Amino acid sequence: MTESPTPEVSLRFAPELWLFLRSRDRHESVRTAQDGTASLGHLVESLGVPLTEVGPLETAGRRVGPAYRPGGGEVVRVAAVGRPQQVPGGPAAGFLLDVHLGALARRLRLLGVDTAYRNDLDDDELVRRANAERRILLTQDRGLLRRRALWLGGYVRGSAPDAQLADVLDRFAPPAAPWSRCTACNGVLAQVAKAEVEALLRPGTRRTYDSFARCRDCGHVYWHGAHHRRLESIVAAALGGSGRSGGG
Repeated sequence: MTESPTPEVSLRFAPELWLFLRSRDRHESVRTAQDGTASLGHLVESLGVPLTEVGPLETAGRRVGPAYRPGGGEVVRVAAVGRPQQVPGGPAAGFLLDVHLGALARRLRLLGVDTAYRNDLDDDELVRRANAERRILLTQDRGLLRRRALWLGGYVRGSAPDAQLADVLDRFAPPAAPWSRCTACNGVLAQVAKAEVEALLRPGTRRTYDSFARCRDCGHVYWHGAHHRRLESIVAAALGGSGRSGGG
């Protein structure tokens, strides 16, 4: 007596999702076993693709959700999440970045984007804080994005901070207000009279500069110093690449 072959489902992933697949699976259709109980979401994630990166799911010309249980022989199209992504809270939803994305955090804050970051939070605390503060968790840890408890997250593409910044701006389109946030703590900056911060400045800075801002949270003082031109180039490249202009 011969055993019946295990039913299989064919998943057709959008090319944008191929980076999550094993090299042997990076082709038009991936066949995976279906025991009749596994949800579509489970099948997709079992192949390495976090559901945070997945857009519409379609089989036989109709939309289905991650909880759908496909039958053997079905073909399911798996699209990438749309850009710009529509998220609860709208474009102004804040971000929380994991420990490996410190340079990206500074760039987002430079653009005035609400960005929480600490280098001492473990995965459990990242998920807890993202959920409690309704922040979008940004990471390159696929396992972290597959955590069921996480309300919303996003995989950051690129290895260089500028490429990562371009990816986040393209995907989430957060409103930009350059020079409005503290790059050290994410607090809001306020213009301040020179006399109020003069005692905190080095002699050369006191002689050379007259316009200052201070963080309302940590007290860090900012001015347009010698490094400002480089920061301006980062801002200009980011906003130019995203097709948006920043606020004051």
